Amino acid sequence: MERALLNEVEKPTRAHFEILLMSWAGWVFDFYDLILFTFLLIPVGSELHLTRVELSFVLGASLAATALGGVIFGVLSDRFGRKSVLQWTILTYSVGTFLSGFSPSIWILLLFRIITGLGVGGEWATGQTYVGETFPARVRGRYAAFMQTGAPFGIALATLVGGFLESSIGWRACFFVSILPAILVIIIRRRLPESDVWAERRRLISQEGFKAGNVEEEGRNKFLLLFSAEYRKLFGQSLLLAIFDMSAYWFTYSWLPGYLHEQRQFPMAKSAVWMLVTQAGGLLGYLTFGFVADKLGRRPAYSIYSFIMAAALVMVTLMWSVVVVYPPVILSFMFLVGFGTGMFSGYGPLFSELYPTSIRNTAMGSAFNLARGVQFFTPVIIAVVAETYGLSGGISLAAIFALLTGIWIWTFPETKGKKLKIVENA
Repeated sequence: MERALLNEVEKPTRAHFEILLMSWAGWVFDFYDLILFTFLLIPVGSELHLTRVELSFVLGASLAATALGGVIFGVLSDRFGRKSVLQWTILTYSVGTFLSGFSPSIWILLLFRIITGLGVGGEWATGQTYVGETFPARVRGRYAAFMQTGAPFGIALATLVGGFLESSIGWRACFFVSILPAILVIIIRRRLPESDVWAERRRLISQEGFKAGNVEEEGRNKFLLLFSAEYRKLFGQSLLLAIFDMSAYWFTYSWLPGYLHEQRQFPMAKSAVWMLVTQAGGLLGYLTFGFVADKLGRRPAYSIYSFIMAAALVMVTLMWSVVVVYPPVILSFMFLVGFGTGMFSGYGPLFSELYPTSIRNTAMGSAFNLARGVQFFTPVIIAVVAETYGLSGGISLAAIFALLTGIWIWTFPETKGKKLKIVENA
């Protein structure tokens, strides 16, 4: 009797939780490495004599590099496996961040931050694909959501290292200690199994007499396959969903601390506390989204969380003067802004259920990270709008994108509880 696939067992096993833990840890340090640089901008700029524009260029380039990393590692993962490529992505962003500590000039720093961005772009989709392919369908949403909680933990860790440790050890040492996540590669190599959905498909592909159509698809360029007649409509929908959602996030967070400090005259310490409230909301949002998605479906969950985020954003920007007289109320809306970002927990299960095993990681990594690469322009747009309408006007645009996310999700089929196939048309 053949052994059941990991995603066909009744309850998650130890192997499931080890996959989840390592994918989650990879995402924690992924987001940590991306955000750490924002905490080190001032000391880096001071020592290397860089202007704000030059620092913004380096930061934007690393963000844009995540788009390329998402495509490259997505293709590699569909060809060489989830376990192997998860290790490669972690090693890439760890080495890139470590080398950043040696930077003598802006051009060397730019190179190392691009390397970091490549790894950052690849890890999320590989980890989410790994989890999506191995966990049972009825609980796929909640465990993919748990992996997503790595983001606020990564931000918190970057705050501790860049905000507090840097004054004692310097910015270069902050980059040096960031090589430690590479230890995860050793653990992954020794303990984790490969995604058996991916491995079984590879076995079938190699068998003589396997359907010619699947063999032909296997040999085609994975990224270009997304633009074939069969997949281009779905990938276009997916990319647009990711752009709407990413825009809602980055229009909110790229200037939110500055908005509280500059326009609302908050001391920096108070701004930090209010941002922590937002992150607490985000943590709860990431955790609960999966349960809502498994219970009500992917589409209703997306709409609920995105509409909550949109409403809360309006209250803390355009309606600030109305609710600021009630501090607990406006603080509650700050919490709900973060809570609404829980919709990001939906990408892992949704994309796992929409795309076949042959291109699942390519599709997930490409859509998610191309959308993130587009956000290179977001801070500039906010700054331009702020010239006339203030930062509150610029940030309030995030509410529009949150609403679009909640509406656009209904162009997709409902995929709750969908069983993943090893091979399509087999």
